Amino acid sequence: MQFLGGNRRKLRLADDQRNACYPHSLQFYLQPPSGNISLIEFENLAIDRVKLLKAVENLGVSYVKGSEQYQSKLEIELRKLKFSYRENLEDEYEPRRRDHISHFILRLAYCQSEELRRWFIQQEMDLLRFRFSILPKDKIQCFLKDSHLQFEAISDEEKTLREQDIMASSHSLGGVQLELESVYKIPFADALDLFRGRKVYLENGFAYVPLKDIVAIILNEFRTKLSKALALTARSLPAVQSDERLQPLLNHLSHSYTGQDYSTQGNVGKVSLDQIDSLSTKSFPPCMRQLHKALRENHHLRHGGRMQYGLFLKGIGLTLEQALQFWKQEFIRGKMDPDKFDKGYSYNIRHSFGKEGKRTDYTPYSCLKIILTNPPSQGDYHGCPFRHSDPELLRQKLQAYKIPPSGINQILDLVKGTHYQVACQKFFEMTHNVDDCGFSLSHPNQFFFESQRILSGGKDVKKESVQPETPQPKPSVQRSKDVSSALASLNSSLEMDLEELEELLQ
Repeated sequence: MQFLGGNRRKLRLADDQRNACYPHSLQFYLQPPSGNISLIEFENLAIDRVKLLKAVENLGVSYVKGSEQYQSKLEIELRKLKFSYRENLEDEYEPRRRDHISHFILRLAYCQSEELRRWFIQQEMDLLRFRFSILPKDKIQCFLKDSHLQFEAISDEEKTLREQDIMASSHSLGGVQLELESVYKIPFADALDLFRGRKVYLENGFAYVPLKDIVAIILNEFRTKLSKALALTARSLPAVQSDERLQPLLNHLSHSYTGQDYSTQGNVGKVSLDQIDSLSTKSFPPCMRQLHKALRENHHLRHGGRMQYGLFLKGIGLTLEQALQFWKQEFIRGKMDPDKFDKGYSYNIRHSFGKEGKRTDYTPYSCLKIILTNPPSQGDYHGCPFRHSDPELLRQKLQAYKIPPSGINQILDLVKGTHYQVACQKFFEMTHNVDDCGFSLSHPNQFFFESQRILSGGKDVKKESVQPETPQPKPSVQRSKDVSSALASLNSSLEMDLEELEELLQ
């Protein structure tokens, strides 16, 4: 594979060649991609794949996997991000190509630690499970063959001959169901999990597995192959990281924020200082609510808290003048001399608005940035309450916020499963009395604007356009300082031959 700084030369293939490249809407990703790709497409495909896998994670926690709601919402996400999902759709080459390349890009980004590998494998397995569930029955055998799985559907005569034994082993199958269900003859060693649970019929070293049970075996094969591939990629990763254009992209992907850019001041002046106290109890997420409470009680916040809360207030519409007045009034109440504030603190506030220093326009912190960076220490109030609070302390906070006991248990279960953003989303639904908020929460400012939309009777107060963005700070259109330097070569004619990358990705 080559990464080009200029325009990518698209490969023109005949229809039969295009179909041969990607015969199915799902795959085991056995062969790495080949051909030319620009760095900017490399980045865009990676970001879209991250969005897709995060949507898979959120939907898997919010809904029962395989339920009608889960299936329909995941299909919407796949359509929106232009990835493949169904057979027999016209002109599926490009969505399947995007799916293929983006998967291998994320292998490079998510092979770097055990935690990242585990998360990536789980989301890819859930995605494969969804795609297999909507695969037409007449396509299953071809998919298994193309995936190098030696699973063969038995004939109706064989099925009739062993009908009683198969039904006795698969208790959920009735005679009518078995008549309509395909049964696969697979090597015994591939069905050990079903054998341990006494859920499969064995004969002469082969297991006879109904279609409804074979998905577990397919997923287990996929997990094994992907886990080995990620381990091999991790060992060979230094060869890829030596390319200064790719390294920052790969390092940032695993914790990048890809949602709306809330630094755009489309709401400047819409919030007055008199409204902040009431807004904090109605529309602030818990992380900002606890910062506001600590500021009012102590008349001071440490640097981490001032940055997190100050940029949030900037994002909801506070002007520079309002921010200076807000912080100065509160600090003076804490017996701070006004001159000391002007000399020691006002510069930092102007700096965060891009009026000092390098004139960097800092963006409000996303949930991922708050969760993954700068954890609070003793005396700090910043961070994510769902991530950084002791479970019992979090329970007390939720009780103070009037969350019912059943809701508290749901939220604590999500926290225990490390689904911190989904826990905050559940908090949003309970405090706003909605069954389904209709979005995946990824930003404190998103929490605020969605809350205001509901409280104002459904009127949408978000006016900014949705653009991909990665961690802060963000001068003009940059993702980050390192990523900008990596992408600076996009318009140059420099080309790098990475034929060995195909070997690394296998």
